Amino acid sequence: MKIQKSFLIVFILLALSINVACNNDDNAPEPPPTSGTDDDNPDTGDDAPPPPDGEDPETAGTVQFFNQNAVADNFILVNDAGNNRAYIMDKQAKIMHEWPLTNSLGNDAFLLPDGRLLASLEADDPKIRLGGQGGKIQFVDSEGTVLWNFDYSSEDSETHHDVELLPNGNVLAMVWEKKTMLEAEEAGSTLGIDVFPDAIIEVNPTNDEIVWEWHVWDHIIQDADNTKSNFGDVAANPQLIDVNYVSNDKGDITHGNGISYDAAKDIIYLSINFYHEIWVIDHSTSTAEAAMSTGGNFNKGGDLIYRFGNPEAYKNTQGTRLFFNNHHPNLLSGNDAGNMLVFVNGNGSDQSTVYELELPAAFSLEPNMDNEPTIRWSFTDPDLFADRVSGAVRLSNGNTLITEGDFGIWEVSDSGEVLWKFDGPGFYWRAYAYDKDAPEIKSLGL
Repeated sequence: MKIQKSFLIVFILLALSINVACNNDDNAPEPPPTSGTDDDNPDTGDDAPPPPDGEDPETAGTVQFFNQNAVADNFILVNDAGNNRAYIMDKQAKIMHEWPLTNSLGNDAFLLPDGRLLASLEADDPKIRLGGQGGKIQFVDSEGTVLWNFDYSSEDSETHHDVELLPNGNVLAMVWEKKTMLEAEEAGSTLGIDVFPDAIIEVNPTNDEIVWEWHVWDHIIQDADNTKSNFGDVAANPQLIDVNYVSNDKGDITHGNGISYDAAKDIIYLSINFYHEIWVIDHSTSTAEAAMSTGGNFNKGGDLIYRFGNPEAYKNTQGTRLFFNNHHPNLLSGNDAGNMLVFVNGNGSDQSTVYELELPAAFSLEPNMDNEPTIRWSFTDPDLFADRVSGAVRLSNGNTLITEGDFGIWEVSDSGEVLWKFDGPGFYWRAYAYDKDAPEIKSLGL
């Protein structure tokens, strides 16, 4: 009898402990968020390591095949800013390779032909906390070893969003630079606060030297205060940037979010989200020329040599506005050379669209003229809408891979047929596609 009573007491105590443990799990507080909580890069998860050797690959999400025979058989590099993960997956959403990152994504990471990852990451303590904050750029090898680290984060300036590797091995990066309220007011700003316009820097990774730079602030105009030196007619000067076009209570007045470099013309395309435009600047200039209005191959210095997407941004009454927030200016090659894919978020209409635009062979930017490019192809769908991030790339079989930030990834045909979808629990900045025999994939041994 004593044994039975003892057993009963032990059993009751064990049951009570299990019940308390379960209740504690159910009521456990959510883990505190990490630093990246701004609009363009919400940080909602921890890094997840790749599976140990010999285990089945992790599945990143779910997929749907609508026409499997037409789907490209390739690998996809996924930038999941929500979970701070950069990984390669196949079309079944099996993770084939993942890079352990030292810091949160800030946002872009893409694969180079030699297997290195070029990543824009958040600094340990970002000083300018706007959507898409960064402050750190790295080259990372396939095992996660940091081969190059460049920190650029201070109260006065910080890298953010996107980076681009140049043919000479240098790296282009977007930068926010702080202008105090007094500096802004002297430039005719009507906001009455500190502002953070964009700049571009070119960094030599061998010595961390900034070898070239361009600044929005050198090319602004305004028509609000005729006592300032940059007062002028905005509509008559489309090569200049209206400093008062955007009203933002955080001072984020341009919000650049994408870079694309054209080596043949030595020009840079910049996606400027809050102006709903893409700007084109001349990279052939010296840094001194980039601060002026003469010099370079186009003899316009650092003034805009072309702009498109929103003629309203420079008070142009001609041309039709096409962009309502935009991401990922993606220059195409091969048969599509001379064209560009752009993801238009469609804020205000709750409908996103991917456009393929035929860029002019010779740039013309004139007042009161229709300066907009020709639409060659577009895709939209009632289910396609992401108010932030996102992008599109052209696949080798002619299909288009579309990243829908809050959802996942689509593959669509040239005729607009939806062929494949990936849906995952992340927040997706961009996805890049690589054929299975591409040098980037071979370098990883996949």
